[in-house]
Amino acid sequence: MAGRRSRHPEITPDLLLRAYSIGLFPMADSADDPELFWVEPDMRGVIPLDEFHVSRSLAKTIRKKPFDIRFDTAFDAVLASCAAAAPDRPSTWINAKIKSLYGTLHRMGHAHSVEAWEGENLVGGLYGVSLGAAFFGESMFSRRTDASKICLVYLVERLKARGFRLLDTQFTTEHLKTFGAIDVPKIEYEDMLANALASPHLPF
Repeated sequence: MAGRRSRHPEITPDLLLRAYSIGLFPMADSADDPELFWVEPDMRGVIPLDEFHVSRSLAKTIRKKPFDIRFDTAFDAVLASCAAAAPDRPSTWINAKIKSLYGTLHRMGHAHSVEAWEGENLVGGLYGVSLGAAFFGESMFSRRTDASKICLVYLVERLKARGFRLLDTQFTTEHLKTFGAIDVPKIEYEDMLANALASPHLPF
């Protein structure tokens, strides 16, 4: 992973969108660190939308409809839940600046959430950024078995239906690889990104 510290006195939402358009995204060292730095991985994680894979067991769970899946009804709550410590994730990189920036992107129509609800309880979700025909996944959380996985399935279905061309996961994990995530070299990713951004901004 290649990353460099931001020397910008202020990262604005417009600058953030520009960064995504050239293959950069911000992170913090920890939730308590007020600074951000740009990251540009040499190998980029993507999920080819046409090769997205859902396991037989997960498909069976989805058919039971264990959660009410909603879009963009509780973006700030999803972001806060992704930033919160959990037993399997004692710390995160989502700091106050990231919360503020992505909250603004949401109000601008460029950041979105997929949410799993159990009654009136938010039990899982994910959020990311849309630009052109690209969606950049940022983070996910789960308080019930398979909640975030099911949100990812609904995200992919929505992206396909709306004509998106790129689902960027930034990095790959063993978890994401079960859905078909792959690592692509930066030069190949740049071509994929350019292709997706050649499209007008698609509605999420």
